[in-house]
Amino acid sequence: MKKQYVQINGELIEKVDHYTDPLAPIVMPDIQPYQSMADGSMITSRSQHREHLRAHNCIEIGNESMETKVAPPKDNRREILRAQLANMTHDQANKMLAKARDDLRFTRR
Repeated sequence: MKKQYVQINGELIEKVDHYTDPLAPIVMPDIQPYQSMADGSMITSRSQHREHLRAHNCIEIGNESMETKVAPPKDNRREILRAQLANMTHDQANKMLAKARDDLRFTRR
């Protein structure tokens, strides 16, 4: 590990890191038993807790991943046109197409 120094009153003093690695591994205690709000069953271990969350399609608040997923803009013009055309009679569709052809012919130069 690199030594780090701090200058105090013009004098370099070695920076002391008060954190030391533990001599033994840190063991996390098991959870306290609790009654599920989803179905009322008693949950007595971490593994049972994880299985229970998975089975009920739940997540722990605060432990979820915070990925921002932006939905692509939906271009549903085709579906709207299909729905409109599906509700038209053959005669109405022909009149609309004739009008569109005329508008296009007179605006193009």
